[in-house]
Amino acid sequence: MSLRKTIFSLTAAVALTAGFLGTAEAAPRTLTYNAEGAAEFKQAVVDGANIWNASVVNVKLVRTTSASANIKVYADNQWPRAQVTSLGNGRWYMGRQAVNEGHHVVRIAAHEFGHLLGLPDRRTGLCTDLMSGASAGTSCKNPNPNAREKAEVEAKFRTAATVKAETFVDAA
Repeated sequence: MSLRKTIFSLTAAVALTAGFLGTAEAAPRTLTYNAEGAAEFKQAVVDGANIWNASVVNVKLVRTTSASANIKVYADNQWPRAQVTSLGNGRWYMGRQAVNEGHHVVRIAAHEFGHLLGLPDRRTGLCTDLMSGASAGTSCKNPNPNAREKAEVEAKFRTAATVKAETFVDAA
């Protein structure tokens, strides 16, 4: 091999090792959700999923009608709640009790998806905190996760994080 080819090969190897030529980004993890049981709240569920899709890159929520969806969404007459079986898997309920009290349906949807994405309730009372839930009051219409919430979800889906099975009941 000529000296020129040897130097080129070594330079290319060093550049690849050091990341100078770029590295492949991992594809986002895709989670499917089935909103067929969400009754009159199907559009709010879609909107809540779209908010997360616009907010994070390591996970994407994709609507399906499959019974084997990662996330199943239902509506009932109780308080909204999420039942997480593992990170990205489980079910959540759009509870009409909170809706009837005046809580914003898209905020509820985004909040409940937040649980399935690994976030706990944080009853801070701040409208800027999506995971403050009902503690922010009925005047809060903000359905967007804040920077901390986004970063937590990104970190959980960047690695093989685990989330213990848990039920979150979002009563006031």
